[in-house]
Amino acid sequence: MTRALSTPPVIASGLLGGFPQPVLPATGGLLLRPWGEADAPAFLTAYQDDEIRRWHTRRPSSEAQVREWFDAYRQHWKCEKGGHWAITRDGDEVLGRLALRGLDFDDGIAGVAYWVLPAARGAGIASHGLGALTAWALNEIGFYRLELDHSTRNHASCRVATNSGYLLEGTKRSAAVHDDGRHDMHLHAHIRGD
Repeated sequence: MTRALSTPPVIASGLLGGFPQPVLPATGGLLLRPWGEADAPAFLTAYQDDEIRRWHTRRPSSEAQVREWFDAYRQHWKCEKGGHWAITRDGDEVLGRLALRGLDFDDGIAGVAYWVLPAARGAGIASHGLGALTAWALNEIGFYRLELDHSTRNHASCRVATNSGYLLEGTKRSAAVHDDGRHDMHLHAHIRGD
């Protein structure tokens, strides 16, 4: 359903999907780039990690399914539903994942999500990548507010959020289901000008 707005949209339709998904440089020699077919093994391996499995209930079961996800990611970009990036070292070695999702162009709001492979944890990979994605989304694209949520039990994700300038705004009670049951979720946000 199309709704009539009394205000113009914060971001014009076509600003993302009309162009190729960008490659974004990040501090620490990192590069955020769209996922490629050759990344399927690394992506699948990530979801074998106990910590990633603990916080993500949607998981691919084969490289073929990963390639289907990558196809969906490309469609999400074209349809302006989201963007999905591999966090890499100089464009090659996959270290993690970043996503921009739930794009609301009318109000200028989107959500972010991330994970980092075990060997890359503790080196600021997620924070550096999130910083680059945040700057691009707010300053170049024109989003006004970016949100992220994580289980209140996921202390590492909370550190990434706060280290990246995402202020803790509150707790959403019983807001997500994980393998071990319902979890309260912290809501963080970064707004333009923070």
